[in-house]
Amino acid sequence: MTQSRICCCNTCNPFNVCNIFVETLEQIKARAEAAVAEAKIDIVINPGPSQQSSLLIDNEHAPAVARFLCDDPALRLDFCSNATGVDWLDRTVKKTVKVKKVIDGVEKEVDETQEEFFPGYLEAVYHLYSMAHKHGPLVIRMRTADRADGARLPSLTPVYRSAEFQEREIFDLYGIRFDGHPDLRRILMWDEFVDHPMRKDYREPDDYEYEPTPHDDVLQRAKQHYTARPQLDGAENITAQ
Repeated sequence: MTQSRICCCNTCNPFNVCNIFVETLEQIKARAEAAVAEAKIDIVINPGPSQQSSLLIDNEHAPAVARFLCDDPALRLDFCSNATGVDWLDRTVKKTVKVKKVIDGVEKEVDETQEEFFPGYLEAVYHLYSMAHKHGPLVIRMRTADRADGARLPSLTPVYRSAEFQEREIFDLYGIRFDGHPDLRRILMWDEFVDHPMRKDYREPDDYEYEPTPHDDVLQRAKQHYTARPQLDGAENITAQ
């Protein structure tokens, strides 16, 4: 079973949360699916040192599941401390499997390398705490169907008001549009900016028109887009003494 573990040091746990969930992830998953009809929830195992596994919630029922997690008397996960985006590129995984082949008239079991393709997608990941019961975090996530422009997920801001600006940041930097968000617009980049800088296939533009004093390699790239300035007074040739 997957038991949620909480670090108790104040350095990495600013909420001074000191106890673990009474329930396992499997129990939380089962109760959430029972409370929200037709909800589909999967446990995503984290093999890293933190062992901080998470719940992947289907998009249609995510707001209702989040409401259950927030309002359930035993859980009372009433505070979203952090929401972030994740970009997963298309990937091909090679694996070695045993297959039977006829070699020189004899059937033998041999190793064969096979490739499996996994299309890319985007995720929104939320860390939930209980300020009432002093436990957490419970990590929940939603996943888009693909990485196409205009990928959509339901907003959890109606449940967790603290997610409002963070979902705007995910939209700005990853391009996920959150249905039901009260004020979805860019928060770091300006409105006219094209693309989403945190996507793994993002490429910096040559023309940094927003940089007042381009320098070094940025300046060299920017020069490709502008006609050289005429030397009207020779000031360009002045060097420090």
